[in-house]
Amino acid sequence: MNDFDFYVGTWDVANRRLLERGVGGDEWEEFPGRSVAHSVFGGRGNFDEITFPTKGFDGATLRLYDAARDEWSLYWINSERGLDPVPVVGRFADGIGVFEADDTDDGRPIRVRFTWSEITQDSCHWEQAFSYDDGKSWETNWIMRSTRVTPR
Repeated sequence: MNDFDFYVGTWDVANRRLLERGVGGDEWEEFPGRSVAHSVFGGRGNFDEITFPTKGFDGATLRLYDAARDEWSLYWINSERGLDPVPVVGRFADGIGVFEADDTDDGRPIRVRFTWSEITQDSCHWEQAFSYDDGKSWETNWIMRSTRVTPR
C-alpha cells in the first residue's frame, strides 16, 4: 500500500518509444509528455493522466492495490482505443516495481512487463518490455523518464 505515493503530482515526461516492436528494430522516436497523478482510496489506488501534445492521443493509468495478495494491478487506458482489459500485476521490492501480464500485440501473444525504478522525490524511470518467447528474452519498447514539475 502507498507504493505509488511518490508519483502524486505533476511530471514532465521524456518518452522514447521503439518505432517497430517485435521485429528487431532499433529506430526510436522521442516525444514529450505531461503526467498528473493523484492518490485515491488512502493510497490503495493511484490514477494518472498523461498527455502527449505531439502524438494525437493521450493515456491514463489506474493502479489498484490488493492487500490480501500484496500486489498491484495496473490498467492502461488509451484515448483512442479505451481501456486495455488486461492489467499488469506485481509489486515493489527493494525500490523497484515489476508488473507483468500475458497479452497480445496486434494479435501476437506476448508477455508484458512494466518496470518502475530509479525513484527519487523528483524523478523516476518507467519502461515497458515485451517478450515474444514466454519470458526467455525481452525487448524494451517504451521508456519514460519523469521529472517533477515543482520539486518537493
